[in-house]
Amino acid sequence: MINIGQKFPEFNKKATLSIEPGKEFGNITNNDHIKNGRWMVMFWYPKDFTFVCPTEIAEFGDNYKEFESKKTDLIGASTDSEFVHLAWRRDHPDLKNLPFPLLADTSKSLSEALGILEEDEKVAFRVTLIVDPKGYIQWICANNLNVGRNIDEVIRVLDALQSGALTPCNWKKGEKTL
Repeated sequence: MINIGQKFPEFNKKATLSIEPGKEFGNITNNDHIKNGRWMVMFWYPKDFTFVCPTEIAEFGDNYKEFESKKTDLIGASTDSEFVHLAWRRDHPDLKNLPFPLLADTSKSLSEALGILEEDEKVAFRVTLIVDPKGYIQWICANNLNVGRNIDEVIRVLDALQSGALTPCNWKKGEKTL
């Protein structure tokens, strides 16, 4: 698996942006957040049309404004195609109005470069990466396929990283740093 402090791999991938006709698809690159001076949180999930994945994706959607307030681009990603992402978003009531893109890594080149593919099924583990505005990975959290992640922890860590300070165990934004 890629490590903290390493440059996030280069990519240019198709993504599902919306279910609105004519605005469904676009491309996302590793430089998009850098050229805008923003952080990036990219979270990977195993497969569309599954059970744990929509709970996480919907929760990220519910917290989208929190990420925006932190000048952070939020990107969901899996090895499914942009067409499968679109069908799932149209089908699942909690995903219809997602305010962030779902990246399609059908070639598995990005998930392989990150080292996050599960060996047997060749799908991505539940991995969350926080990338700074210069394109360097600052945090990685990986869960097995059956365990959903904690979005509040992603936000807490993003706050800690953006503070630039030493933050003690269980620190939350607004509390004293070391």
